Amino acid sequence: MEYWILFGSFVTLLLIGTPVAFCLGASSFFTVLYLGLPPVVVFQRLNSGISVFALMAIPFFIYSGDLMVRGDIARRLVALAGALVGHLRGGLGQVNIMASLMFGGVSGSAAADASAVGGLMVPQMKERGYDVDYAVNITVTSSIIALLLPPSHNMIIYSIAAGGRLSIADLFTAGIVPGLLLALLLMLAAWYVARKKGYPTEAFPGLRMMGSLFISAVPGLILIAIIFGGVRSGIFTASESSNIAVVYALLVTAVVYRSLPWGEFVEATKAAVRTTSMVLLVIGCAACFGWLLAYLRVPAQLVEFLQNVSDNPLVILLLMNLMLLVLGTFMDMSPLIVITTPIFLPVAQAFGVDPVHFGVILILNLGIGLCTPPVGAVLFVGCAVGRISIWQAMRTIWPFYGAAFAALLLVTYVPALSLWLPSLFR
Repeated sequence: MEYWILFGSFVTLLLIGTPVAFCLGASSFFTVLYLGLPPVVVFQRLNSGISVFALMAIPFFIYSGDLMVRGDIARRLVALAGALVGHLRGGLGQVNIMASLMFGGVSGSAAADASAVGGLMVPQMKERGYDVDYAVNITVTSSIIALLLPPSHNMIIYSIAAGGRLSIADLFTAGIVPGLLLALLLMLAAWYVARKKGYPTEAFPGLRMMGSLFISAVPGLILIAIIFGGVRSGIFTASESSNIAVVYALLVTAVVYRSLPWGEFVEATKAAVRTTSMVLLVIGCAACFGWLLAYLRVPAQLVEFLQNVSDNPLVILLLMNLMLLVLGTFMDMSPLIVITTPIFLPVAQAFGVDPVHFGVILILNLGIGLCTPPVGAVLFVGCAVGRISIWQAMRTIWPFYGAAFAALLLVTYVPALSLWLPSLFR
């Protein structure tokens, strides 16, 4: 009965439109009452879920990303991307993906990527004769590259959900090759669609102009090196690097580029506070929900069930991917990481999967969910930027879904893609 109360109340509240954090908290509260445990347990677990020092990095990474979005960094990165790949078939579509790759390493947020890069690229693509659904589909699917690259705050959430035992530096490093692979496959899909529809290419600007655009974008790109190099080398922790990222973002946007007026600074601060409040509330409630799953031995029972289904790790990984893909279409990413990690990570480890490798699989899998209705947050952002309906985007998004699924399968079944670079740095 406790399972029915926990999952039934959660699903019911979700279906009637209750915010995810309250769904998690209320269902946990109902279950605790049924089990006869003190109700204060819910608040204790919620408090302990957010009283983790490593979480200090998240608000500052969110803040630095918002400052970069409002401080003209995106426009300079888009201009550099145009010089690098604009002459390829698909022109501005390839530029969109390359810009997402570079900006993702600055912001670490898929929604920020879709909003900033999409806001610049989608209108340009429409003016140049590209179909708006093509522009939106590229913007939406390429934005999930940001989830795999440092400073991805979702990697930090996964590390905490895994018990705080995993190195954030290893997770940051592990996502780099899969992120580059996803970008390459999306560029191939964009090339295929552009060739089929006869989209134009852009003129190559020349090496001198490329050098000028690179120099203009260097201050923004240096942020990636500061965050990754500092954390990977051990000079500072992820929490310290997030503070340095904010200071550096302020210096670049307000002093070097002089593109951050006071009003935008205030708005960036307010937006970071709002986003952080929502994320931490969800993490706290999800931590309580996850504790109840462990208390009720759900992970152990799932391991036993899957072992009865098959003893082949390839089959088990496929089944877990399918489950996560379905869950990702109905819930946002942060709560799913906190909820599913305690359930699926023990299963993966029982079948010999490295926890760092599984983290990359989880992040990429749930990132695809952000591009999928009915609760695809990034899909909603992209469609709002392009001013088209979800249905219009979904009709032609399949080549890009195919590229994302191909990347997921390669990352799942070729562990070296995730583990080679961390082992090399170690």
